[in-house]
Amino acid sequence: MTISNKGRINRRWLPLNALRAFEAVGQHRSFTAGAAALSVSQSAMSRHVSALEELLGKQLFEREASGLALTPVGAELLPVVTKSLDRIEQAMNGIRDDQSAHRMLRLHVPPSILQQEFLPILGRFRREFPNIRLDISSSNVTGLPVHALDMAIIYDRPHVDDQVTDLLRMVKVAPLCAPVTAQASANKPLGDFLAEQELLHIKLDGQSRDHLWSAFVRQQGLTLQTSDGLAFDTAIAAAQYTMAGSGVFLGDIHMFAQEIADGRLVMPYDIAAEDGYGYFLKLHADDLSDPAISAFRSWMIKQFDTPHRG
Repeated sequence: MTISNKGRINRRWLPLNALRAFEAVGQHRSFTAGAAALSVSQSAMSRHVSALEELLGKQLFEREASGLALTPVGAELLPVVTKSLDRIEQAMNGIRDDQSAHRMLRLHVPPSILQQEFLPILGRFRREFPNIRLDISSSNVTGLPVHALDMAIIYDRPHVDDQVTDLLRMVKVAPLCAPVTAQASANKPLGDFLAEQELLHIKLDGQSRDHLWSAFVRQQGLTLQTSDGLAFDTAIAAAQYTMAGSGVFLGDIHMFAQEIADGRLVMPYDIAAEDGYGYFLKLHADDLSDPAISAFRSWMIKQFDTPHRG
């Protein structure tokens, strides 16, 4: 059957084989590997993708020196197709295996908040929702990761996009250090204390290594050189180095509340400032009707509204 490329595309003649081929090639960035994944010929894969491009009137892939790359249109379509095929696969396997009550959610959580705040409450979620399975990934990115997900907790500045975004909390930072380091702050202004210490940095995508410190010292009206010192990928690593007795880092006072309460970290100055970043829960608007996603979303918002989350 020939599908006209005029008019609206509807489900009566969705090109499922072409979509499967596009998804396989897109995931592997290779016609050869995509064909092997589906156990079909490379020429068949090429015909399917070409037919899909003709239907859409847009190119989905382009060849670069490093290999096959998605066009902006292809990059927009791929996660939607992957997610849809995953949902169909999960539902059919659940029915066949008589496990339709169990639902898998793919969730991304940044490393530091994963270890400090999410893992301690994860058991509570498992007890309340034993039929929802979580597949948790973690990577050090600012904003959304690139791989396919159902939901993501992200660290970023507030901004508007086409996804449902719930603010979990804004970040408040303060200079944190070990008790032995804090002793040097006695009777000294903040600027003098920081000038004598090694400033530890937490790297952010697309920003200078001292982005957080330079913003903080400007906010406090200080004149201070901030570019030196060690830089870490995660706040957890900076905190561990600091607790060993070296340096000062700008720490999230909510994330490290337990370490501060235990005296392992000290806030030598009563200064806590919002740095413009926060933690947000993001999901696609069309997933709000999914009972598992709705349950997890409501549960997470409740956890961050509760003062004690230990």
